[in-house]
Amino acid sequence: MSFNFNGRTKHIAIVGAGPGGLATAMLLAKRGFRVQVFEKQDVIGGRNAELRLGEYSFDLGPTFLMMKFLLDELFIEGGRRSSDYLKFHRLDPMYSLNFPDKTMLARSNPDAMKAEIEKHFPGESAGFDRFCKRESRRFEKLYPCLQQPYGTLASLISPTLFAAAPHIAAGRSLHNVLADYFRSEELRLAFTFQSKYLGMSPWDCPGLFTMIPYTEHAHGVYHVMGGLCRISHAFAEIAREEGAEIHTSTPVARILHEGRRACGVQLASGEKIFCDDVVINADFGHAMSMLFDEKDLRRHNPTNLRKRKFSCSTFMMYLGLDREYDVEHHTIVFANNYKRNIEDITQGRATSEDMSLYVRNSGKTDPSSAPAGHSALYILAPVSNNTSGINWGEYKHQCRDYILRILRERTPYGDVTPHIQRELIITPEDWEKQHSVFLGATFNMSHSWDQMLYLRPHNRFEEFSHCYLVGGGTHPGSGLPTIFESARISANLICQQYAVPYPTVKPLEPALV
Repeated sequence: MSFNFNGRTKHIAIVGAGPGGLATAMLLAKRGFRVQVFEKQDVIGGRNAELRLGEYSFDLGPTFLMMKFLLDELFIEGGRRSSDYLKFHRLDPMYSLNFPDKTMLARSNPDAMKAEIEKHFPGESAGFDRFCKRESRRFEKLYPCLQQPYGTLASLISPTLFAAAPHIAAGRSLHNVLADYFRSEELRLAFTFQSKYLGMSPWDCPGLFTMIPYTEHAHGVYHVMGGLCRISHAFAEIAREEGAEIHTSTPVARILHEGRRACGVQLASGEKIFCDDVVINADFGHAMSMLFDEKDLRRHNPTNLRKRKFSCSTFMMYLGLDREYDVEHHTIVFANNYKRNIEDITQGRATSEDMSLYVRNSGKTDPSSAPAGHSALYILAPVSNNTSGINWGEYKHQCRDYILRILRERTPYGDVTPHIQRELIITPEDWEKQHSVFLGATFNMSHSWDQMLYLRPHNRFEEFSHCYLVGGGTHPGSGLPTIFESARISANLICQQYAVPYPTVKPLEPALV
């Protein structure tokens, strides 16, 4: 039920029904705004959508749920409990790490994790204790910095950021920080491969992102039954219950503005929807290239955007197979020469046959993903984005062969080829042309030191007033938890603008380690 303030109900138009846009819709609708969401696809979720191949169900994009406590907070702010809409399964082991000569399980229980480390890397388990102790302090100081906007230079001298400054590992990479804890190169990789969640190399990823492996071990990794796509559907359900309208198959062609003030959206049909504020949840680079005239943009026009750093892309395979596999829910396969594989990706070279893979076997946990006796395998290989010039129409067949060989030779899956019933491949070119991902960079703008906080596109968009950003292209960055946080930040900024009350951020949840 909406309420009026300042004499009338404010109208918010949201471009894109990804998880950030839908979380924003839920929060704003609950707080009394009139909300309309416009989504170009015929399904909601964006890169968090469900993908169906016949009777097989997949998540299109994210498959790891970390920082569940943040998701729980958003549901509470929406006036609901997450458990009333979603069923969660905490994973233990969280994932299997397949090195060239050994396989280690990443355990959720700290004592079990130390035992696993000692089993494969004798004498190294004490490093895990040091990691948990030191990184808990870093997380405690840095996480609150992700919960506030950085739209002004003055925000860079906030007490929260000032208190965090000694903990940011300035000038150090993620890989460099992990060298403080572990002697073994393979063990360092076990705690730095998570830089791929940001589409970055662990040798380039800022050291402060040790927060990611830390929060996995401190707060757990979860699966959502039915797929992580159910999160977006839950947000949409609550938003509708609170009066929001969600329009699918309704692409937005332009952001309308009067001078430097956003005032609505023009649909591809030509219809104009005028509103008080616009929230952009479309891929940031795509939005800047397609939703504005280049002459109207200053800092973020397409020419300047191409000078910025963007993440790697992903080569995706979704396989429906006619047999089950007793293999862990998540499996990481490291290339034999992991650093060279990373260099190929970051330098825009076609990946050699020595690739790294991530495989999700959701049927291990969630039988709803495939018919009885069948499996739905999700396979991701990090590859170069479309600045590489790779001809994916030709190269994708070779890449597919590489992946199937790695599954056959390096994993318990063996030869899956005879069991393939349904198959879909998504290349970086497909990400750009079919899913509107700028340069096919599936993790959005890079999270380099010069593209974070104030230097990242602002939640209150700096190019136009009454225009806000949510999603991986703004602060705090890519990944589901930070996208959720971007939704909360932008929703709160809109509430501040109209003096609408909103909940204060809760203190951090106690860690499990």
